[in-house]
Amino acid sequence: MTLIYGHRGAKGECPENTLASFQRCLSHGVKRCELDLHLSRDGELMVIHDPTLKRTTGRRGKVVEHDAAELVTYDARQGGPGWNRPCPIPRLEELFEQCDFEHWQLEVKSASRVRAARTVLAIQELAERHGLLDRITVTSSSREVLRALNRLTPRLSRGLVAEYAWLDPLKVARHHGCELLALNWTLCTPERLLKAQKAGLQVSVWTVNEPALMRRLADFGVDSIITDFPGLASTTLGTR
Repeated sequence: MTLIYGHRGAKGECPENTLASFQRCLSHGVKRCELDLHLSRDGELMVIHDPTLKRTTGRRGKVVEHDAAELVTYDARQGGPGWNRPCPIPRLEELFEQCDFEHWQLEVKSASRVRAARTVLAIQELAERHGLLDRITVTSSSREVLRALNRLTPRLSRGLVAEYAWLDPLKVARHHGCELLALNWTLCTPERLLKAQKAGLQVSVWTVNEPALMRRLADFGVDSIITDFPGLASTTLGTR
């Protein structure tokens, strides 16, 4: 059975990585989500994809140059589907408190050694406080982040985000003790999928928005798909 993850909530239907987006995902009966994290200047985990504010809020500067209390006042509905009310950048803690997902893929973008360490420790602390350690997989394409997860937070499940074919994603995932491989759908051949699953990896494929592609990947036997349209995926594959 192929599970469904809402990409940044329900990115195709709502402003991405906002509370409204994650609530929309849940409203479709889709109980799994993927989101992106950056640290604020004062070390809080903020749910936003880019390191800069421009694309989703229209503001200048980087996430890390602002405190969390400022960031949660910024309206992050730019560049997405039309939306009639403000959608602030959320703290991860707010989502943990308000959204009852069965599983979360938390993607951490590339980071310096120090920032990677601070980020994974903050995730572990928050997950422990909310009793969600067993419902989280921290994913990244960054070796620095994966090394920090191994070194500092071995209790956190981890996953490799693989976008390009120039390196062997299975080898990299195994090297870093990953349990999940988040694979760009263009890299998901039946051969690679089978090899990954035989190696004990869960394979989550992104970003899958076309019904025909959803069905094809489900037929291949992928463990999950990540989609901008969780409602469409639910209708296409059945709520899983």
